[in-house]
Amino acid sequence: MSNVESLPLAVTGAGAAPCCPPLTERPYSAEEAETAARMFKALGDPVRLRLFSLVASHERGEACVCDISDVGVSQPTVSHHLKKLREAGLLTSERRGTWVYYRVAPSVLTGMGRLLGSR
Repeated sequence: MSNVESLPLAVTGAGAAPCCPPLTERPYSAEEAETAARMFKALGDPVRLRLFSLVASHERGEACVCDISDVGVSQPTVSHHLKKLREAGLLTSERRGTWVYYRVAPSVLTGMGRLLGSR
């Protein structure tokens, strides 16, 4: 089972571009604001932010759910938060046997950096 939904990013010759221009470039359209808000909402929860950080900083850029489940909440709650991060396009997942492995695509981190950066 693989989930390849992600924050809408456009790949250009210079790399990945986020769904939206930098916040300082121009006012967002309603669609751009909706897309960016999903990302910020997903990261606005401390458990989700911690899980995202655990995956992003894990060796080889991917982590088994078995390696990141000790965040002070029950396993079903961890699964719920990981699902929300996948739905927001911040994580992808792949089932290998009985375990699910999560990864933050480099383009997501690049896109987030550009979104929060200045022109």
